[in-house]
Amino acid sequence: GFRARVPSERRPKLRSPIYPLISQDNMSAYADMLPAKDRDETVWRALADGWRRRLLDVLAEGPKTTGHLVESLPELSRTAVMRHLDVLEEAGLLIVRREGRQRWNRLNPVPIDRVCRRWLDRNAGRWASALNRLDELVSEDS
Repeated sequence: GFRARVPSERRPKLRSPIYPLISQDNMSAYADMLPAKDRDETVWRALADGWRRRLLDVLAEGPKTTGHLVESLPELSRTAVMRHLDVLEEAGLLIVRREGRQRWNRLNPVPIDRVCRRWLDRNAGRWASALNRLDELVSEDS
């Protein structure tokens, strides 16, 4: 149906109590304030996309300008690359530094390391016990 527009001066302003604290300089600090489950979910979601993984592969070679990253993925538009970079930055996987008109992007491997270690630590015990059982079964058959 039809909905009347409320003039912007009368619209309620939605503000998070922590929103003023969030800037590009302290985005990783904000990510650390999130519960571990939410942080991990954000990182896994960012890594789930193949285009973002390709961007991370390019960034693994060293810091790159946004222009260089756009050139490295000619299949995507500049806007699409920028959106992917925003998702990576929100997940803490990207550190951005501006120099004049250039935006330099650098890989931050810490969140990837954190989620991998957490996942491996949680599952390593199961794998070790399964391998021990397999070893026992093989030893019994010999």
